[in-house]
Amino acid sequence: MKHFITLVILASLFASCKAKLPIVTSRNGISKEKISRTEKRNSEKSIDHLIDLATDNVGVKYKYGGTTKAGYDCSGLMFTVFSSENIILPRNSHEQSKIGVVLNQKKDQVQKGDLVFFKTNKSSQINHVGIVIDVFNEEIKFIHSSTSKGVIISSTKEPYYKNTLVQINRIL
Repeated sequence: MKHFITLVILASLFASCKAKLPIVTSRNGISKEKISRTEKRNSEKSIDHLIDLATDNVGVKYKYGGTTKAGYDCSGLMFTVFSSENIILPRNSHEQSKIGVVLNQKKDQVQKGDLVFFKTNKSSQINHVGIVIDVFNEEIKFIHSSTSKGVIISSTKEPYYKNTLVQINRIL
């Protein structure tokens, strides 16, 4: 009887737990859940907070494996920024590219807060990530940590990023 009661309590605890912001992993970009106005407003506030935090780090130097103001690498910056909203991303950009809804470069659907992924230096897999801060016409502006310049704002209009962009994911 004691084991039965323990199981019932554990089952009710697990059934009642829900993440703050669910991560959808649909490949077609269509969520099956309806989002209330309050949830949408909270999501927009979260996105603004993420962008503000990323922007506050512009100018911080690049540091391989870095996750603090002492220095960031690209995935470390995203890991730290999203952690501020209790969203735990994997630690490297390749694994981060497997999270959320993949928009597959549908630039007309890109929004602030989406993650942009790149294959740079002729890499065979994704090895760079940034967060979208603005979308205007065909241009996507994003914050990332560059090995040469640290945390900066760049654009997909720049030839280097235009030619290496491979994926866009929506986390929120």
